[in-house]
Amino acid sequence: MTTANPEQEKDSVPFYPDHVKTEFYVVLGILGLAIIIGVLGLFFPVGLQEPADSLNTPLHVKPEWYFLALYQILKWIPPQVLGIDGTIFGVVSIMLALVAAALLPFLDPKEETTKKPMWIRMAITIIGVILAIALTIWGEVS
Repeated sequence: MTTANPEQEKDSVPFYPDHVKTEFYVVLGILGLAIIIGVLGLFFPVGLQEPADSLNTPLHVKPEWYFLALYQILKWIPPQVLGIDGTIFGVVSIMLALVAAALLPFLDPKEETTKKPMWIRMAITIIGVILAIALTIWGEVS
């Protein structure tokens, strides 16, 4: 089979053996690096610490920053609330409050004639945001 343009054929690089040879050298380099790291690991092993214990959480463990406010709220809740485990009560009540806040605009369909409800919602939102920021900072420093 002949090509229409012999100049294109002259400028092209064949896949085999040129590209295959280059990839083979890359594979050898990665394999050599893995062997070097393995040999170093044999002679200089990383020290093992005590095994993980899922029932013993260290005191210095903290959640990520976006959970610190909720973490602080859960610290305040007593172990038992109305006969329910305090942690479960806290998590469920926070989730229910968030769902209620998300559904509130759909539950009150009446037209507003004054701006008072808007200002009340804005004040509650501002207080909630300030409280969340304060609890997050408090959770970080405690």
